Amino acid sequence: MPRNARDSFRGLTHLSATGEARMVDVSAKPETVREAVARARLRMAPSTVRLVRRGDAPKGDVLGVARTAGILAAKRTHELVPLCHPLRITGIDLGFALDERRGRVEIEARVRTVDKTGVEMEALTAASVAALAVYDMVKGVERGVRIERVELVEKAGGRSGHWVRPGARPTVGAGAPAPGADAQPAGDRARPAAGGAGASRRRRAARGRRPAARPRPARARRRGR
Repeated sequence: MPRNARDSFRGLTHLSATGEARMVDVSAKPETVREAVARARLRMAPSTVRLVRRGDAPKGDVLGVARTAGILAAKRTHELVPLCHPLRITGIDLGFALDERRGRVEIEARVRTVDKTGVEMEALTAASVAALAVYDMVKGVERGVRIERVELVEKAGGRSGHWVRPGARPTVGAGAPAPGADAQPAGDRARPAAGGAGASRRRRAARGRRPAARPRPARARRRGR
């Protein structure tokens, strides 16, 4: 192989010096906490988004099926992408934002691990397969649905550190919102968060509206015999 061709492979960790595909040896790397966030977007008619929101699609619960599909896909990424390592995934979350006016469904996949390599591909696979599941669930109503903008939004951990896509809001590690803050994609949420600061305020307000406890009547003194 010409020398200039070999030089072109330098820096590509999944290729050997002769350009052959290989799985990178991570034996000497330390195990660290790693997290990645990916998003996918679907475009469809506003009426189709309305069906998804109401749960009226002919096939049933679109978002429930898509969430399950994304979780399963993340766990099997190493079987789908040839050079990915099998990882011990410690957490997977999928969120959905429905924008009926714009005819848009946005999916956010967040994957975590404590391992020797990152989970970017797992997050991207989860978002992609969740989007495919949404399409499968609504194609009987609208076959022209488009899947677009599958992208990594953020990653944290490992030697390369913390990376955020320009223009995106950090949600992992430094610069992340306070615990409990809403980190789902912007838009009308399919499922409002049950916890966090908002829920705490609602609980405090509810306690303030509770009627005051009635005072107990004074006990009559017993007369001496």
